[in-house]
Amino acid sequence: MSEQVKVAVIGGSGLYEIEGLTHLREVKISTPFGDPSDSIMVGKLGEWEVAFLPRHGRGHRILPTEVNVRANIWALKSLGVERIIGINAVGSLRVDYCPRDLVIPDQLVDRTRRMPNTFFGNGIVGHIAFAEPFCPNMRRLALQATEGLTLNVHSAGTLLCMEGPAFSTKAESNLYRSWGMDIIGMTTSPEAKLAREAEICYAALTFVTDYDCWHEDHDSVTVDMVIENLQSNVSNAKQIIRNMIPLLEQESRTCACGTALQTAVMTNPSVIPAQVKEDLKPIIGKYYK
Repeated sequence: MSEQVKVAVIGGSGLYEIEGLTHLREVKISTPFGDPSDSIMVGKLGEWEVAFLPRHGRGHRILPTEVNVRANIWALKSLGVERIIGINAVGSLRVDYCPRDLVIPDQLVDRTRRMPNTFFGNGIVGHIAFAEPFCPNMRRLALQATEGLTLNVHSAGTLLCMEGPAFSTKAESNLYRSWGMDIIGMTTSPEAKLAREAEICYAALTFVTDYDCWHEDHDSVTVDMVIENLQSNVSNAKQIIRNMIPLLEQESRTCACGTALQTAVMTNPSVIPAQVKEDLKPIIGKYYK
């Protein structure tokens, strides 16, 4: 590729493409962690180079627990990506976070068990700071990108990431509400953690599709309900992306995301296996040759 791509969009349920991308090219990348969810489409959105990756593959064929998040993030990092906009469908655990609202979460609780969420291991130990799981600068620009839209936007919220693929039981839903959780989804946690390890800024645009199953005046969540509410917000998601890309390109990175590994790795460089250094070259290459 002639130039690096700095911004990527990972599309979730209901968002599989972005209209308006020109000069499209399909990029297939093999990674040490296997294949990404799909080929990466790279093109121009106005003046800006953008990469797009459908999280669940085109046609929505990959379960949340089957998404190869390490391969997805590794592949985007290898293209030079510095910022990722993640689009997610979520359930609401609050009466005032209504279906078809947008939430830009600022906090995250991880309840997954089987989804790999680190590049470390196999001879290298690292511990990233993750107190603020979403890039504050990207969150601010995401909120700015919603201005002028007829959309109810919540500028903060705590997202609980469950494993799925089944939706919650009523007992689980009420438990999460008692903890003070605001929204619930199935893919954000490993994505945000791995993006931070890769020193990529990450923000999530989460669109509420349902009230999970706790709300007595609303039916329990169904796939039909999710799809109907998703489709209503797809155009909003695409417009926010179109508004946000120029804002990202015009603002320098001043957050701590870009130096997340500077003091994270505990392993003496002399004992890191050569193959691990090679496999993680896009991730740790600037620190360990």
